[in-house]
Amino acid sequence: KKAEERQRLKKENLYLLKNARDRYSFANIVGKSRKMQELFATVEKVADYKTTVLITGPSGTGKEMIARAIHYKGARASNPLVAVNCGGIPENLLESELFGHVKGAFTDAIKSKKGLFLEADGGTLFLDEIGEMPVSLQVKLLRALQEGEIRPVGENRTIEVDVRIIAATTKNLADAVKEGTFREDLYYRLNVIHLEIPPLSERPEDIPLLIEHFIAKHNKRLGLNVEGISRKAMKVLQQYSWPGNVRQLENVLERAMVMSSGDVLDVEDFPDEIRFSKNNKPISNLPETLYSIKEATRWLEKELIIKALKKTGGNRTQAAKLLDISHPALLYKMKDYGIGGIQSKKTNADE
Repeated sequence: KKAEERQRLKKENLYLLKNARDRYSFANIVGKSRKMQELFATVEKVADYKTTVLITGPSGTGKEMIARAIHYKGARASNPLVAVNCGGIPENLLESELFGHVKGAFTDAIKSKKGLFLEADGGTLFLDEIGEMPVSLQVKLLRALQEGEIRPVGENRTIEVDVRIIAATTKNLADAVKEGTFREDLYYRLNVIHLEIPPLSERPEDIPLLIEHFIAKHNKRLGLNVEGISRKAMKVLQQYSWPGNVRQLENVLERAMVMSSGDVLDVEDFPDEIRFSKNNKPISNLPETLYSIKEATRWLEKELIIKALKKTGGNRTQAAKLLDISHPALLYKMKDYGIGGIQSKKTNADE
């Protein structure tokens, strides 16, 4: 029976490993832009080695996905990948979390704790937001990297560990070194292989591929049948700046897919902040029958007035301020365009 149980667990582990490899393969990290292709090529080269990797880039670019791809592409794939956000754990707990502690090491240490370094032994430890790590702990991390050993809190002896470190940060660590908030020696020890993930705004050519990927992903996950996205909507999404990067794009697409009543996503399925951003003027929604600049200008002005009145609940004084025109000018234009019927909940729309 023990032999059968071992065989069952072995099969289960192989199944879980294959699932993880499939999930974090390059097929799920989309990008045809030159920068992303160069990044993929570097990942291919370094995956099999124990070399320390530092991944930098804005929030939402997919730093953890890249870290996981490195692990599951490499020789350590069958061993643990342990991830921790260095900025998400209080300073007084982070040391114990990383290096472990012995029973009685401090007031609440009612039993010994292994720590993430030992949990990741033989595998990879992913230190997210490494720039948030307190300077006091950076010394211990440096020792672990250099000597391959750790000392749990309250322990008199050191313990050897075989762990590959992949770190990530949204911070500029070179600046942090100058400011004295990050150790220079640790920075150089981490920055052996540097992977910089560009923001989505610098690789708009990847947006159509990402959209196709996320539509397929969420169709499967949510049981939807969205066939694609219109050309106008694609243009709007490509012109938007995406401050939240790939994570924001995926969230926006998921919402649009759930809320859309059609099979093809259109401009109206996306939030106003994207449709009417500074890079996406409402001109993209102009009726196709308008050809002259004069007609288009009148149409756009009317749309903006209606939008301002809706936003202010029909308050014409506030709407005029929002539009940066005088109150009499607004009243004149409303009469000219035949705009009416947008009332606030108050009896006097100008209160």
